[in-house]
Amino acid sequence: MSTRKDFIRQSAILGAGSLLLPATGFSKVIDKPVSQPQAPVGDLQKPSKWADGSRLVISISMQFEAGGEPETGFDSPFPPNLEKGYTDLPAKTWFQYGYKQGIPRLLALWDKYNIKVTSHMIGEAVKHNPDLAREIVKRGHEAAAHGLNWTPQYNLSYQEEKKFIQDGVAIIKEITGKTAVGYNCNWLRRSENTLAILQELGFTYHIDDLSRDEPFLIPVKGKNFAVVPYTLRCNDIQLLEGRYFSSQQFGEQLRLEFDQLYEEGEKYRRQMSISTHDRISGTPAQVKVLDQFLAYAAKQPGVKFMRKDEIANLAFKDHTAMIDPDYR
Repeated sequence: MSTRKDFIRQSAILGAGSLLLPATGFSKVIDKPVSQPQAPVGDLQKPSKWADGSRLVISISMQFEAGGEPETGFDSPFPPNLEKGYTDLPAKTWFQYGYKQGIPRLLALWDKYNIKVTSHMIGEAVKHNPDLAREIVKRGHEAAAHGLNWTPQYNLSYQEEKKFIQDGVAIIKEITGKTAVGYNCNWLRRSENTLAILQELGFTYHIDDLSRDEPFLIPVKGKNFAVVPYTLRCNDIQLLEGRYFSSQQFGEQLRLEFDQLYEEGEKYRRQMSISTHDRISGTPAQVKVLDQFLAYAAKQPGVKFMRKDEIANLAFKDHTAMIDPDYR
């Protein structure tokens, strides 16, 4: 069975191994670029803006996974060379960092900037750390679903996948009192049935999509369903745990991504996605870099931080939102 680490090693996203950016710090956004941004050729879209007047919307994911990993066969910084039947005890402590230190530190950072994020929660992680799950919701963050556990779902039957999703949602509801309306598959790998199941279960959006830099709508079972795109470009597990970037280089990646999207946002509806994982972005160095980026981004006019359920709701209400009738 392939693992997250296999996925990371096989990915060529960004040519990250060769992108060794200098520590230049955060520069000021150029308000009036020399040339005006043009419509992406692939989308052939007309100029569009966010309905609320925002120039750029930033959406942060906080993955709540630690505590939901399997006993064996999980990804960690340690080599998978233990004899069969033995538990990788130091690797377990690496995951425990996510709920003992990581999420509490990230929650303090979001509070500092009054930012509300979307927390994609694995059902069994929530079950093992109920007080932390309740605290996330208490602070105003979205509780979204991320499956019952780390089992892949793309190879399940319709009914098996439906139960897998329902069981994870039920745990979140029981512990936090919130019914998840957004979904994220394990490594984004959904089945041909996933979207129909999500629509049937009352979800309003999913994030397992890398195709655009703005939310859009798709028809599922005769109704519109929202897609709020995710990221591998600004994703800590892809770039940091993949051993491509240092925290400092990750911060520069965020800044460059922001600058380009902010420039385009003068004419086009743009969303910047950032992905943080409990045990990775909750580390001291990474939180410091995120702090620096948030201070930089928050100063720019027209920037808004939004939960993913809020973004999906905007897409439903906006008559100019893009609809992709051929989506798969």
